[in-house]
Amino acid sequence: MKKIKSIIPLLLACCLTAAAHAQERQILTFQDYLNNVKEKNISYLAEQYNVDIAEANVKAARIFPDPEFSVAYANNQEWNLQMGYGFDAELSYTLELGGKRRARIRVAQSEKEMAAALVEDYFRHLRADATVAYLTALKARDTYAIQQASYQQMLRLAHADSVRFRLGAIMEVDAQQSRLEAASMLNEVHASEADWKDALLVLQLMQGSQTMEMPDSLAGELRSDPYDFDLAILTANALDSRADLQAALHGRELSANNLRLARANRAIDLGINLGGTYASEVRNEIAPAPSFKGFSAGISIPLKFSNTNKGEVRAARLAAEQSEAQYRAIEQQITLEVAQAYHRYTIACRQAIHFHTGMLRDAEMILEKKLYSYERGETSILELLNAQRTYNDVRLNYIEALYNQAVARVELERVSSLF
Repeated sequence: MKKIKSIIPLLLACCLTAAAHAQERQILTFQDYLNNVKEKNISYLAEQYNVDIAEANVKAARIFPDPEFSVAYANNQEWNLQMGYGFDAELSYTLELGGKRRARIRVAQSEKEMAAALVEDYFRHLRADATVAYLTALKARDTYAIQQASYQQMLRLAHADSVRFRLGAIMEVDAQQSRLEAASMLNEVHASEADWKDALLVLQLMQGSQTMEMPDSLAGELRSDPYDFDLAILTANALDSRADLQAALHGRELSANNLRLARANRAIDLGINLGGTYASEVRNEIAPAPSFKGFSAGISIPLKFSNTNKGEVRAARLAAEQSEAQYRAIEQQITLEVAQAYHRYTIACRQAIHFHTGMLRDAEMILEKKLYSYERGETSILELLNAQRTYNDVRLNYIEALYNQAVARVELERVSSLF
């Protein structure tokens, strides 16, 4: 089978070069981030309790019925009649038949296996969501950097235009236009800074804390080379490894075990009892009697008239058939999800590659020429600003395309169970 590489090692590799500078600045690496998510995410820690609870239920299902011990005391009429008194003691136990205990253990074991599969599926989604959150933060960081660079460039142009206006080289309206454009870009810088800080707060929440100190920056880049996935291999891997499908499989087994338990509950339970009696001497003159001891043993057999009602068994059988249908439906859904994610990733790669064909270089070259012509008085300020906006839009769209490509790959790996 063709080996498939995950985006996780690629992001980790991108972090290696930046990790060397982590001592100088507080830089959060992707590896440290994922470790914190795995060890400290509160929602994930809460989900893990489900496995412990299910394990405790397995132990509880192994118990046997408790025996019962009863004691009775009897005294005949008044003390002055000397009719005597007596004690009765009995030990009883219910002997379950039909394999009820074994069926209960199977049900509890199936619930435990399903809980473990659901926790694994939860972590699969958590890891993918955490990766997307990290990519979103990288996108916000790069967007903020682009906005800052554009603002600084426009600020320098505005200062230069102020000097040129005082020298009489340009009109006042052109100097005002460049200052206005710089002020407008400053608002965009503030907005992108807010997005960057919000993304860092999301990373804090993913790591299980909203009070930890925010990092100065993040390690890693959005850029990654497109990978040629095989749809058939992805689909086979998803059907073989998806935790939610495994949970559905355990759910099908659970329904089958519930059906066995419902049938076992229809079997009779024997009641076994052992008892002893002691009666004291009766000293009444009319009917004297000596003291005596007695023993008893017996069984009780319930009359299962309730077995004529087969509603519990029918409901359990229908639940088993439903679980089988749900399992097949999840298989079809997984196949559809993989195909959709594969096509989305393929198109996202095409869009990202489109920027490598020269759009960035052309936009930068046009801006440089417009700036040169503007400084020589051959181009108006409006033409220069239009070239500046086009260049910024192309750079931001390029970041967006890289982000969409990375997120599409994460989603493809999520549905294919490559995480």
